[in-house]
Amino acid sequence: MTKRVRRGMAVIAAMLLIMLDISSAYAAPEADDKEPDMDAGGAVLIEKDTGIVLLSKNAHQKLPMASTTKIMTALVVIENCSLGETVEVASKAYGVEGSSMYLKAGEKISVEDLLYGLMLLSGNDAAVALAIHTAGSVEAFAALMNKRAESIGARNTHFVTPNGLHDAEHYTTAYDLALIAAEAMKNEAFRTIVASTYHKSSTGSLVRYMKNKNKILWEYEGGCGVKTGYTKAAGKCLVFAAERNGMSLIGVVLRCQTMFPTAKAMLDYGFGLYSVQKVISAGDVIVRTRVLKGTKTSLAAAAKDDIMIPVKKGERACIKTEIMLDEGLSAPVELGQEIGTLKVFVNDKLAAQTSIVACESIAPLEYGHYLKKLLGMWAA
Repeated sequence: MTKRVRRGMAVIAAMLLIMLDISSAYAAPEADDKEPDMDAGGAVLIEKDTGIVLLSKNAHQKLPMASTTKIMTALVVIENCSLGETVEVASKAYGVEGSSMYLKAGEKISVEDLLYGLMLLSGNDAAVALAIHTAGSVEAFAALMNKRAESIGARNTHFVTPNGLHDAEHYTTAYDLALIAAEAMKNEAFRTIVASTYHKSSTGSLVRYMKNKNKILWEYEGGCGVKTGYTKAAGKCLVFAAERNGMSLIGVVLRCQTMFPTAKAMLDYGFGLYSVQKVISAGDVIVRTRVLKGTKTSLAAAAKDDIMIPVKKGERACIKTEIMLDEGLSAPVELGQEIGTLKVFVNDKLAAQTSIVACESIAPLEYGHYLKKLLGMWAA
């Protein structure tokens, strides 16, 4: 079905052009426009749901990312396996160099426990075991990782390994890695794992006690993820996330010697200067559209979901909307039926979108209705 487009400047009541004066419920540093020092080869801070960049440094420079690779590994595994599946550890996973959960060849352990070992202990052996279980080989699994990265829009990323051990063709950018983390954080199982400070395994040949290496969970108010990384070639790397006052931020620092202090300073900057504001509410009537062959000819349509955007406190946000409706909509139409898409642009960049849904049901005209209309025309 074709679409027709309606573009509108941001003038829906007072929602789409906003002057903010918001106070935080959290004790936050005094808002300061000065960007924090970011001693990193690449860095970025985004708002999770919109992907809007709040802070960046060399955000599109290709760099190795060490074990932050495992964010994509975990996402691909979760999307392709059940957490309760049993993995028989392949011989290729035994004795993998670097950080490890010390798996034994032939050991039987659940996908879930391996994921905790992957993300809390940064087990390189867990990454290989999961890759082979999921795709049959490390190479096939890397192909899945690259395909998923492309679907997310991480176009300057290429995966070779599931664990991030150095390879010249294994790289990403701070921006791409933030997009990948934002996508992963949409997954409930992933969020639960990376927000866990401790985990005790319940499967495998021995009980493993795991502690998360991500200090953001321990030391930053609202910290909720996601992954540390280090190799000699990549240096210290960190992908981090925190939530405050309904706003979720995700940051990345690559090749950063002071990764935890830098991450905290970046989060302080984001929470201190920005606040998320609702510009569209679920159920808001967005447009009326024509319906063919129905008992009614006009249909009210509404936004399916809330749309929230981050706006710098004390500044205006220039927001535009684009409405794309199905062309030639005909009855029957069901309440809640998706009939188009609403896109919201901030400073001419797509920030968010939601479906447009029917606010009511419209039945098709029956033969009797057509006859009544025809008789009415003759009577006239």
